[in-house]
Amino acid sequence: MKTYKSLLLLITISFLTTSCFKDDDDTQISGNSINDFVWKGMNTFYLYKDNIPNLANDRFTSNADYADFINSYSSPEALFESLIHQRETVDKYSWIVDDYIALEQLFSGVSTSNGMEFKLFLEPNSTTKVIGIVRLVLTNSDADSKGLKRGDVFNAINGTPLTTSNFNSLLGTNAYTLNLATYNTNNTTETSDDTVVSKNESIALNKVEYSENPIYTSKILTVKGENVGYLMYNGFTANYDTQLNAVFGEFKSNNVKHLVLDLRYNSGGSVNSAILLSSMITGQFNGEIFSTEQWNTEFQQAFEDNNPELLINRFTNNNKGTALNSLNLQKVHILATDASASASELVINSLDPYINVIHIGDFTTGKYQASTTLYDSDDFGRQGASQNHAYAMQPLIFKSLNKVGHTDYDTGLTPDIELKESFINLGVLGDVNERLLAAALADIEGSISKLESIKSKSSETIKPFKDSNSFEPFNNEMHVDKEIPFDLIKRNK
Repeated sequence: MKTYKSLLLLITISFLTTSCFKDDDDTQISGNSINDFVWKGMNTFYLYKDNIPNLANDRFTSNADYADFINSYSSPEALFESLIHQRETVDKYSWIVDDYIALEQLFSGVSTSNGMEFKLFLEPNSTTKVIGIVRLVLTNSDADSKGLKRGDVFNAINGTPLTTSNFNSLLGTNAYTLNLATYNTNNTTETSDDTVVSKNESIALNKVEYSENPIYTSKILTVKGENVGYLMYNGFTANYDTQLNAVFGEFKSNNVKHLVLDLRYNSGGSVNSAILLSSMITGQFNGEIFSTEQWNTEFQQAFEDNNPELLINRFTNNNKGTALNSLNLQKVHILATDASASASELVINSLDPYINVIHIGDFTTGKYQASTTLYDSDDFGRQGASQNHAYAMQPLIFKSLNKVGHTDYDTGLTPDIELKESFINLGVLGDVNERLLAAALADIEGSISKLESIKSKSSETIKPFKDSNSFEPFNNEMHVDKEIPFDLIKRNK
C-alpha cells in the first residue's frame, strides 16, 4: 500500500502541560509561534530526546534565551531537522508538514494513485540510465483498467528516457505516459551483455482518488494432502480487519494446516491490525505479551509509575467483541523483502518467541519505531489546533520490542531462507511457481531438493535504484490508538 496506509499514531491526551521557563521579570515569549510549537512538541514526545542536547528541559535559562534560540532558525522545517537524532541511520521517519488537512485526508484513506507499484534499476552497463519494472498492479486501479501487468518494463516517461537525474520529476506527476521496453538477457546469467530495447508501445496513467483493499489475494493450496492458506496482505488497515477475519474464517473452515503470509510489499500500518493478524495465525496465546513499548525517559517513567500495562500490547481473541477465526498454528511461513516494514516487521518479530516463523525473502526495511501526529494546540491534539497555520509534526515517539526484548534492527530482520525476487522473471503472485511462494511450499513439503533447486536459480544482478514507495510521503509508518493518562507529564508553567 501507499500513502493511505501510512497512518501515524493518533493520541488522545486527557491533559498535558508543556515546557515553559521561569523568568524573574515574567517576560512573555515573543518567539516565532510555529517554531515554539515545534520545539515544545519535540521536547515532550520525541523518542530520542535524551540524545538531543537542545531538547533538554534545562537547556534555556530564561524565556528570552529560549526565544533567541527558536528565532535563530529560518523556518519550522529547519528547526525540526536540527532536532532529529541521526537522520541517516536511526531516525529516518520523523516528518513535519505545512498542510495537516491534506495529511488527514491521506490518513483517512483518501489518496491519489494510478495503481502501479514499481522498482527502478540502473540499466546494465550504465551509471545514469534508469529502467523501471512493475512489481504490483492494484486491483480496479487506473493501471489495472489499462492492462498494465506485473513484470512490465519501462525506460522512458512521456518520451523522455529515464535517468538518475530526472526520474523523480518525471514519475512524481499526477499524469504521465509510460514508454514500455523489453529486457533481454540474451540467454546468459551475466548482465554485461543484457540489453533494454524500447517498444512501440505506451500506456497513459492518471492518479485518481483510490482506496486500496490490503487483502490483495487469498487462496487455498494443497501440499501432500494438506491445505495451505496463502494470503497476500499489503497493509495493516483497520477498516479491513473484519474482511481479514473473514479470510481466516475461510481458512479455518477448510482445515488449513499451514499458512504462507505474503508481506513482501507491505510497508506497515496499524499496530492493532498487526495484533489481530498475529492472533488469527495463532490463537493459543490470548492475553500474553505481543509487544512492549519503550518511550523517552520521561514518558517511560510516567507510564511505569501510573499504568505500566499501557506499555504492553497483548494477543487477543476478539475484535471489538467479534470472535477471531484463529488457526492455532505452531509454524508460519512469511514472505518478506526490503519493502516489508514497520507493522510487517512487528508481526515477524513478535511471533518469533512463540512459534516457528520461517522468514523467506530478503532483509526487511528495519523500522521498529512508531510516530504520532502533533498539532499546534494546548495538548498537541487536533481539537483546538491553531487557525493561524496548518503545520503538523509526526516525530517518532516509541520503539517496539518483542516478548524477549528484541528491537533496534536497523538493518532489518534476517531471513531464514534468503531468496531475492527475480525482477526479470517476477512470475504471477499467488501462483505455485512464483519464486518466493514456491520456496515456501517446498519447505512445507519438506523437499530439500526442490528448495535447493529454487535457490540455485540465480536472480538478476541489475542494480536496484529506487522504488515507488520513495515517491510517497510518510511511508513505512506504524500507528496505534492510545490514551495517555491524566497528568502524565508535569512541567512548570
